[in-house]
This record gives sequence, structure tokens and C-alpha cells, in this order.
Amino acid sequence: MSRGRRNENRPGYKKTKVGWIPEDWKCVPGKYAFSNSTEKGYDALPVLAITMESGLVHRDSLDRKMPNAIAGDGSLHVRVGDIAYNMMRVWQGAIGLASEEGVISPAYVVLRPKKHVYSLFMFYLFKSVHGLYFIQSYSYGLTGDRLRLYYKDFAIIPLPLPPLPEQKKIAEILSAWDRAIEQVVKLINARQRLKKGLMQQLLTGRMRFPEFGKPAQKKGELPEGWAMKSISSIARVSFSGVDKKTHADEMPVRLCNYMDVYANDYITADLDFMPATASDSEITRFSLQRGDVMITKDSETPDDIGVPAIVTEDLEGVICGYHLALIRSDSAEVDPFFLSKELGSARSKRHFSTHANGATRFGLTTSAVMKTTVHLPTIEEQTRIAAVLSTCDREIELLQRKQEKLKEQKKGLMQKLLTGEVRHPEFLRGEHHEI
Repeated sequence: MSRGRRNENRPGYKKTKVGWIPEDWKCVPGKYAFSNSTEKGYDALPVLAITMESGLVHRDSLDRKMPNAIAGDGSLHVRVGDIAYNMMRVWQGAIGLASEEGVISPAYVVLRPKKHVYSLFMFYLFKSVHGLYFIQSYSYGLTGDRLRLYYKDFAIIPLPLPPLPEQKKIAEILSAWDRAIEQVVKLINARQRLKKGLMQQLLTGRMRFPEFGKPAQKKGELPEGWAMKSISSIARVSFSGVDKKTHADEMPVRLCNYMDVYANDYITADLDFMPATASDSEITRFSLQRGDVMITKDSETPDDIGVPAIVTEDLEGVICGYHLALIRSDSAEVDPFFLSKELGSARSKRHFSTHANGATRFGLTTSAVMKTTVHLPTIEEQTRIAAVLSTCDREIELLQRKQEKLKEQKKGLMQKLLTGEVRHPEFLRGEHHEI
């Protein structure tokens, strides 16, 4: 479904409505590949919903991102292998492949594949960048949020259709990438659970390294040698008012914004800080230094506030931006890496949530941040705890990078396989069956 010219005039390729495709592929309208099933569902079947990532899922799926249908009252029957799409959001990727029988809301179109079509191949086709481009092109409406794709419009969308064995081979190859990505996701989730458990144990003293003493015996009890101190007693707290605007009478800076902190445990030089300007006094107060801890001081919900990140290196010309609190400690008894982990603990999260003020948007006051209490072991034990948790973070980051790399590889492979630019050797020798 590519409009590109990468296959243009290559031997063995032909020009079609979907671009240049192999000569033994067909270019067919949507109605040639799918019929529109309007079969009604019934209450005994599970209710399905569509996720933007993985398609049709059961009502109890934790990954559900769209409302469930209600069985009966016009619900549509979905069979294994059917493809369903949301008429209003299909151009955004709201399309899924049924791996189980169920019912779905009548707000969806159910496509039932014909015998010469392999559903999984078509699912990958529709989820590809170029597939979504064609879907949007044939959708009806004036603006993005009002686009609709009825079956009568889907029926005339041009689709590239390889021979059935090649469809299956392409789907098999892309499925292998999906399985690899899924395995990495499972490893990430396992590491995140491990980190969460270690934080709960290490930051409360219920687990300790033997050289530092015995662990706490009771919940809420501090181990010997630990202290409970307020942020105001160990650090300075400043709320930044540096906005994203550029003023001619101010100095150019780079701004560490809300999302830089919210999305990262560590603030490093390789982040893409936005250009802005700041006054001399703002530069003096809010220039970031190694060991600075920032937390998000505003949020749309009280349970998602006070997210911490630590600056791991000196960042010349980088300023703490608006909606952030800068916490800086010069105390010899505080390891800033430990402090950032302590501010991310379940206990600190409860404090921030309880003290967040607002109705539709919530915010922390300077007083609320300064009154936050933290557990302080000896500096040596703090450093050891921070090192363990930082190791967990590095392992998770490496796995996340691997996941992104696999996704990029799959994306590139989809572009090549679904346009016929690259083909499995079996089909270069003409060993396939004609439709």
C-alpha cells in the first residue's frame, strides 16, 4: 500500500493503484478480500474491545484502552480470524484481529476474510504506516476527529494481495518479531516488579545489607542507625517559574521541562532540552547541577504528582523549568541519588497525593514539599541502596532500548515485505500457488 517509488521500474514489478508491486501480486478492492459481517451477537459470548496496539482483546484484559461493548442490543458477532475496526478511529489505528470468538459494539465494522485472504497478513497491512494512509484517504469527513470509514468506502480501498502462501510467510516473519518484542516486554515487566519490591524493602529497612545492621522488625519501625528527617532540614526547595517563552531582553538557555522529569529517572546531557530564555536571577537560581533532584509539582490527578528525577551530571546552560520543584542538598549526610529514590517511594507518593491541592488540576505547595519526610540511613548505606536501585534502572533501560530497536526493525521489515520490495527466497523461484 505504498505510494513510494522504491520498486519503480524494477524487473518483475508492475505499477498499480497501490504503487509498484511484484508482477505475481494482485491489486484488489477491499470487497474482494473481505465481506462485511453484520451477524448479531448474543450474551453468552465474551465482550471484546480494541486496543490501539494489539487489536481485539477480552473484556478482562488489563491492556484495554477503549470502552467495552455491551452484549446484546445490536452487538456484532466476531469470529476467530475476523478483523474489526472502529468506524470513527480506524485511521488512528483502532483496528484489531480476533483471536477468540465474542461480541463487539455496533460502532465497529466486522470484516470477514474470504478464502484467498490470510487475516494476519491483512492485519499487519492495515497497521502499517502506508496501510493507515490509505485508510485515512478513503475515510469520509472534514476533519480528523470526524472521519468515518463505512464498509461501502472500505470496499473500494485498493489492497496489494500476494499469493496466499506468501501472505502466510510474510505474517509468519512479522509474527516472529512480535514474539521477540513480547519476550522483551515480559523481561521489562519482571525487572520493574523486582525494582518495586526492592524499593519497598530497602527504603523501609525491612531488608538490609548485613554489614549495616539488622533489618527493621516491625512495619513502620526504623532500623537502628536510621533517622526520619524533613526535606526542609536537609535541602533547599525552589519552585521554578521559568516558562517556555523567548524574550529578547533575556539570556538564551535550554529548558528542562515537566516531561523531561516525568519520563526520565535520570536527567542527562543527551536529553533534547528545548531552547528558551531566562533572566539573570533565574539563571542563578535554577541552573542545574549534578545531584539536583527535581519533582513534578503539578498534575491532572493527585496520585500522579511528585514524580522525581535526578541530574546525573553538570549541565551547562540548562535551567529547571515551570511546573517543577528543584530540591538541592549540600548536606554531607545525604546521597542525592538515594534521595531521588526515597522521593519515589510509596510512602512519599502517599504524602504528595494527600497534600496535592486542586479540583481539576492539582498542585503541591512549597510547604508541602518541605514537610515531606524521608528515611535517612548512614551515608554509606544510602549509597549502597542507591547503587542497587540504579543497577535495576540500567537493566530496565537496556531492555527498553532493545524493545525500541526491535520495533524499528519490525517497522522497516513491514515496509519492505508488505510492498514486495523484499521477498522470501521461496517466492523468487516461483514455487508459490496462484490464487
